[in-house]
Amino acid sequence: MEKDTQYSEFEEKTVAVNRCAKVVKGGRRFSLSALVVVGNRNGKIGVGIGKAKESAEAVRKASDSARRSLVEISLNNGTIPHEVMVKFGATKMLLMPAAPGTGVIASAAARAVLELAGVHNILTKTYGSSNPHTVVRACIQGLAIQKSKRQFAALRGEA
Repeated sequence: MEKDTQYSEFEEKTVAVNRCAKVVKGGRRFSLSALVVVGNRNGKIGVGIGKAKESAEAVRKASDSARRSLVEISLNNGTIPHEVMVKFGATKMLLMPAAPGTGVIASAAARAVLELAGVHNILTKTYGSSNPHTVVRACIQGLAIQKSKRQFAALRGEA
């Protein structure tokens, strides 16, 4: 039970559920895969994929996987510290900080990641593939490589 209390602060959002059919002698056998994003709306985010014969079980597996893959991100007053262009697979994603009141301008898959990460104002543009799996991974990768002014100063050796 302590595992549940450790992760109770996290919210989860199912981004995509995909049905796959395997044709066998007796007919079709269906299996499902689910893509789930988990976050605490305060700088921690994770993504997971689960596969099963039933949707509820696939979502549960994906949620467990997402909780194991949490990453910490840098936020600056509800937006990201700087602009970044990131590539994951066939997806290229541009993430730009935005002024307060702008909101989250993003596709459905990227919006799930950004809202659960705690980003309130951001502009995004996706080039190439719009597959939810690669868009979510690209978005998390882009958020993970963000560095604050303090982190850049530390890299330069300034106080």
